[in-house]
Amino acid sequence: MTGSRSGDVLEPIEEGTLRPALLAGYRDLSRLRYDFPVVLVEGVADGGFVQSLSSIVDGVLQDVAPRGVEGERLRRVTLRLERELRALVHDGARGMLSDLWEKAMASCAADDDDVEPILAQAGAQLSVDGEVVDCDHDAPSRLVAHAWRATQQQKARRFHDEVDRLVQALSDILRAAFIHSEGGRRPESLRAGVGDAHRDDFDFDAMSRLLGRGVPKDELPAGRRVRIEWALDVLKRQRFFEPAPGPGLGQAEPPYEYRFSSCTEAAAAFAERLPEVVEFVKAISVAELEADGRYVEPRHDPFFEAFGEDALTPRDLALFPDYLVCIDAGHTDAAESGVLMEVLSSDLPVKVLVQTEDVLEESSIGSGHFGFGMRSAQLASTAMGFHDAFVLQTTSSNLYQLRGRLLDGLVYPGPALFSVFAGSAAPANDLPPYLTSAAAMESRAFVAFTYDPAAGPDWASRFSLEDNPQPELDWPIEELEYADEALRRVTEQVAFTIVDFVVCDRRYGRHFARVPRSGWNGNLIPVDEWLAVDPADVGERIPFVNVVDEQDVLHRLIVDAKLMQAARRCRELWHGLQELGGIHNSHADRLLAREKAAWEEERQRELESLRAEATAAAAGDAPAVAVAEPIPGEATQVAAAEGAVVEEDVEVAEAVQAPSDDPWIETTRCSTCNECTAINDRMFAYDENKQAYFKDLDAGTFREIVEAAEACQVAVIHPGKPRNPNEPGLEELIERAKPFQ
Repeated sequence: MTGSRSGDVLEPIEEGTLRPALLAGYRDLSRLRYDFPVVLVEGVADGGFVQSLSSIVDGVLQDVAPRGVEGERLRRVTLRLERELRALVHDGARGMLSDLWEKAMASCAADDDDVEPILAQAGAQLSVDGEVVDCDHDAPSRLVAHAWRATQQQKARRFHDEVDRLVQALSDILRAAFIHSEGGRRPESLRAGVGDAHRDDFDFDAMSRLLGRGVPKDELPAGRRVRIEWALDVLKRQRFFEPAPGPGLGQAEPPYEYRFSSCTEAAAAFAERLPEVVEFVKAISVAELEADGRYVEPRHDPFFEAFGEDALTPRDLALFPDYLVCIDAGHTDAAESGVLMEVLSSDLPVKVLVQTEDVLEESSIGSGHFGFGMRSAQLASTAMGFHDAFVLQTTSSNLYQLRGRLLDGLVYPGPALFSVFAGSAAPANDLPPYLTSAAAMESRAFVAFTYDPAAGPDWASRFSLEDNPQPELDWPIEELEYADEALRRVTEQVAFTIVDFVVCDRRYGRHFARVPRSGWNGNLIPVDEWLAVDPADVGERIPFVNVVDEQDVLHRLIVDAKLMQAARRCRELWHGLQELGGIHNSHADRLLAREKAAWEEERQRELESLRAEATAAAAGDAPAVAVAEPIPGEATQVAAAEGAVVEEDVEVAEAVQAPSDDPWIETTRCSTCNECTAINDRMFAYDENKQAYFKDLDAGTFREIVEAAEACQVAVIHPGKPRNPNEPGLEELIERAKPFQ
């Protein structure tokens, strides 16, 4: 525990050769189906802006592969193509899904000519395309930037709809005034207003003399004309969004750029453009009043003359594009950090991605003191303290699962912070970034949480830890299965702790020592059990962690005191976040304990009262009562009273456990076939064990539930009864649902 090895009993560990035992099954990610690689789908602004390769392949199979034996060959060949495509991406191939699909098809067909027609049939059903992204260093910035572009495109459509409407309305006012003016009655104006086929049928000079009698030179008052023409000019030359496609307004200058690599640059750009923003908001307001005929000069002229930056509201700023800033936490100086805090504490529509490369950086106070990503943790906690900033912290491995939360932050009308650990492979023991980042979240080294000010008025509504594995525990518990010396199967429940994560980092090998199998004894206890013991009662017990070498041979490493102190500190930080998330909240626990004690005290008084009445009745001191049977004795009376309480509890339990009409899933039997999530991944979702549950029953239809039940390979989905009695085709759907109830 001192960190010093003496004698021949303890062995140093070889740098870069060991990994946590629970990661033994993930040597080759290209052979596994999981969330990555993902496809950045263009032109989609909802949760479909990014899709996993697995879900896309599942969708193709659902469309082309018949159920049963006749579709088995097509499914097998298509899944083989998916493995080939994964291998291409794993080896560094990048590009559009359609191009990589073609390469994977060619590779599969080279080994077997018979599969080419089958692969072509599957490829013909590929309905989406986009850039393929693996879980690498650039994944967070590429995924966030893609989602940001999708939301800005949606905002641009709303912007153009509104501006085009106002431009048309103001143009109509000017056009109508011109038609009714002296200029509009001139021969050339009248000729321009008649179609080519009839221009020779009229004498426009005579028409002008007849229609022009008594016509004013300009129907619009001078002040109103100047105001409308000014507003039209401002609306037409805006540089905030790209021009709308097709015949549109056009722009004299290129649109502004809204993506930056520092908050300092973004803040400077915002300040520089602010006068134009003020002018445009003013023009929008004037245009709306003029279009509705509600502009009153005595009232509105003074208001717009004084209109400036102070008059802008968050609603006004939400009309314009959001600024996106992508920065590296490791290269952020004090000045940039200060500007970042200023941005997050403002009402500016700025979305900031802070990408963390190193969670286990050592503290500046000296060697061996772990920072545990203190900079990113302080940044996220400070941002939550502003109360009006959206905060999402997670790892790159979990970004796809949290794509809905990511969109929530991007459409939030105020500032948003996305703090993401990218899982750099540099200090890791040859682990890919996906495993490094996943291990960071699993071990509580980099906790995932969301703070959404728009979700409600209190912390219970706004703050969520639910995206972490087994958030109610100190450390997630997983099953470790291995063979002992006699090749007998051994299964253990093992915690994945911060110490397991540190094993993945080649820089901290000095904190571990390997114990030969001959030295394994009762004094060695798992890290999580050692941490659960009071320090005063530890005695001679030594913490260890299970690891495997490159041949997947199981070893035990003991851990020095310095790292165990850091692990204890990490657990305490997690406890603090649990309290914020309403898990093991000390205030709630105390209140519950007080209420329980009061209930027990009241119950005890009632029981004592019953005992006293029974004793008095047995002694003949009680008043005469007309009863058909003798008064029961004390024991019977008390037992009856206690039985009544038990009966009441049983009735409550039965009421709670009574069958429900809601659909339900036997989650523990789920085989993770992706059939239900492919139908509707907002209604169906996977828990931390990759097993399905109903995430939101209101996010889909009864038809989708029935289809998911029919598609489920292990028949664990039970549709229940329809929630919407007006859904079309219910009679047929209820009949189809009967076999699965």
